[in-house]
Amino acid sequence: MKSATTRPDIGRQSNIELLRIVSMMMVLAVHIDGASLGLPESVTSSRDVWRLVVEALAIVGVNCFTMISGYFGIKLSLKNVISFIFQCVFYSVGIYTAFGIAFPSHFSWSGWLESWMVLTHTDLWYVPAYFCLMIISPMLNAGMDALTKRMFTIVLCLFTAVNIWGGWWWGGSFNPTGYTVIQLVWVYMIARYLRIYCMIEPNKRKRTALWALASYAVSVFGIAVCAVNMPTLKAYAYNAPLVITATVALFAFFLCLDIRSHTVNYIAKSAFAVYLLHKAPIVWGNAMKPAVVYLWESLPLAAFTFAAIGLMAGIYVLAMAIDALRRMMSDKIFSYRV
Repeated sequence: MKSATTRPDIGRQSNIELLRIVSMMMVLAVHIDGASLGLPESVTSSRDVWRLVVEALAIVGVNCFTMISGYFGIKLSLKNVISFIFQCVFYSVGIYTAFGIAFPSHFSWSGWLESWMVLTHTDLWYVPAYFCLMIISPMLNAGMDALTKRMFTIVLCLFTAVNIWGGWWWGGSFNPTGYTVIQLVWVYMIARYLRIYCMIEPNKRKRTALWALASYAVSVFGIAVCAVNMPTLKAYAYNAPLVITATVALFAFFLCLDIRSHTVNYIAKSAFAVYLLHKAPIVWGNAMKPAVVYLWESLPLAAFTFAAIGLMAGIYVLAMAIDALRRMMSDKIFSYRV
């Protein structure tokens, strides 16, 4: 049996970079929907249906974003680690400093110092979780590459059973809802398995894409139905079975696409910046969430939908503009070999 090390490596592809963009837009949609407006416990109006369906459609964003790392494989280096921390610090400190300049009465030196501590003093759970994934990625990569297909399949199935049965169903503290390093490791392993053993033949891409899209649609419907019949936090958990199924299905769909675009690749570079920008506590608490709630209460559902889409696009464009500066600074600072 061939081990993973015998398989050719796969370079970055525009179809997956497009998924990176879509995944971050889904994260934005989830934050506009459930995080800002809250999810209904029962369906009594079209607005309740809208919130449940949008959440079901977009809840896979975080998982898909992590799967991309697993599919390409994290190439850990000191330079990459420092660059990641610099990116997080750039937004955390920059936003707090700008807010302090605009509203001096709300500025505190203790808050400013805490803004530097992006791995410990942060409301962005994904930052420290992904940092931990980066640190252990060499061991994960080496371990998975050393396994035979049979052993990798067994390990992944067992890990999946533990995360769903012990974590999701019984609320095990190691991974009750998917906001953990364990979740990122699990999704990373799934993506790595797909890369090594589930290559899609060119002549089967169209049929596979249709099946994948159909599976995603069915899973989304199932997630929305579950949300009506169980606690929404459980139905929309990142480690819920249907959420994982929808994640893999959507990822498989994008694997089937044949896209080559420098524009897509460029836009995708700023995807993580969108998260760091809009979910920064100062931006989120003082601008993002209040704006969403105001629009929701002021506009008809159709108008709010268009307004939300416009808000998402505007945030992404703003992040691209700011991140161009960040990348320029990063290139200057880390131009030497670390």
